[in-house]
Amino acid sequence: MIEDEAARHRAKMEARKTVQDAEVASKTITRKGLLIVHTGPGKGKSTAAFGLALRMLGTGGRVGVVQFIKGAWETGERAALAQFGDRVRWHTMGEGFTWETQDRARDVAAATRAWEMAREMLADPGIDLLLLDELNIALRYDYLPLEAVLADLAARRPLLHVVVTGRNAKPALMEMADLVTEMGATKHHFAAGVKAQKGIEF
Repeated sequence: MIEDEAARHRAKMEARKTVQDAEVASKTITRKGLLIVHTGPGKGKSTAAFGLALRMLGTGGRVGVVQFIKGAWETGERAALAQFGDRVRWHTMGEGFTWETQDRARDVAAATRAWEMAREMLADPGIDLLLLDELNIALRYDYLPLEAVLADLAARRPLLHVVVTGRNAKPALMEMADLVTEMGATKHHFAAGVKAQKGIEF
């Protein structure tokens, strides 16, 4: 009986491997700079993006980070990536979340400065992955002209990977992207009264 079960499992996995190998063999593009969008109401969009940044650094690449909206408060990811020295270019350009500033003109000005930095980093040939953290929020509130942002992203270097995070990604950005992940909000400890914690939220 155990032998029969093992044989069935082996046959099933052999068939699965044949399908998987054929799927992999059908892909012909070996390298391409990807536009990746992490959006949705759930937690983990920036967290996943910083995981990609760590992976890129682990393979010898260089990373750029431009943070929109978020203010210059200390986070665990910033402290961790700082240990990679000049292999990481990090710029926090926001003045805090929009409900904190309550000043549209200031928010637009901050987003404009952040996008100018992003454009500079898009042109930096030494960067392999550029993380545009919370850019979706700046686009959602029309702090930046969507068409201009899309044009700059489309004109990036062919091998540059760009990751955009934030809720409510614009449909045109998702259409342009190579990969879109929507984080769902199934359950969150904040709803049960748990405040943001060091090492989890920041």
